[in-house]
Amino acid sequence: MSHTKTFALKRKAADLIQANGWPMVLNCVVHRLNIDYIDKIIELAVELGAEYLELANSQYYSWAQINRDGLMPSREQLERAERITQEYREKLGDKLRIFFVVPDYYETRPKKCMNGWGNIFLTITPDGSALPCHTAKMIKHLEFPSVKTMDIKSIWYDSHAFNHYRGDAWMKEPCKTCPEKAKDLGGCRCQALMLTGDAANADPVCDKSEHHQVVIDAVALAQIPDAQRVQTKPLVFRDPINSRKLSPAPADTTPA
Repeated sequence: MSHTKTFALKRKAADLIQANGWPMVLNCVVHRLNIDYIDKIIELAVELGAEYLELANSQYYSWAQINRDGLMPSREQLERAERITQEYREKLGDKLRIFFVVPDYYETRPKKCMNGWGNIFLTITPDGSALPCHTAKMIKHLEFPSVKTMDIKSIWYDSHAFNHYRGDAWMKEPCKTCPEKAKDLGGCRCQALMLTGDAANADPVCDKSEHHQVVIDAVALAQIPDAQRVQTKPLVFRDPINSRKLSPAPADTTPA
């Protein structure tokens, strides 16, 4: 799926990790096109000697959001994969710890993204930008600080970008008065932007959101077998040209 021939290189890296006695976590992104091979993926993790395996169903941001129609598994696929994963947990015991991350489109409440904006997570990009989550740069109205001009302590405590979505003062309804807001903090700001056009809206994964229908529609499409779809869009692979073109989709359109 990465459109590159790197599998042999990754196996070599796994062999080097084992040869040096280092712990290994294997993360595999799961989607419509490979979820039916979940048993083979688990067996590969065992073969490679991984101690932890994260079966991370694709979350639909950036490139995955552009390819959402082709990547989102059906509910039947998810339930089968979860059942097989549980069978392997019971069979393998402590030999391999397996985590199965469900795509949040199949939930009725959003995840507390990054455990809360500016709460525990900070990433530094190659250009020196400091971000409270991996994809925060898509929120264009925020100017993110740089380690070239600010120290980490000032970035974390004082920068406008890191403080902007902390707490709940920024919230709009229904989040503002929701009794569950402390559990999820309104969900993901980037996903709210992508699907509604406003990063301050409730994450549409939440069934209290006025924009929840966009998630319902995406899930409904995923239940239709590929052969029965009126039109199947080809996958769009990441490359430097497409990277420059990528931007959040308007709320009322589906990315091509």
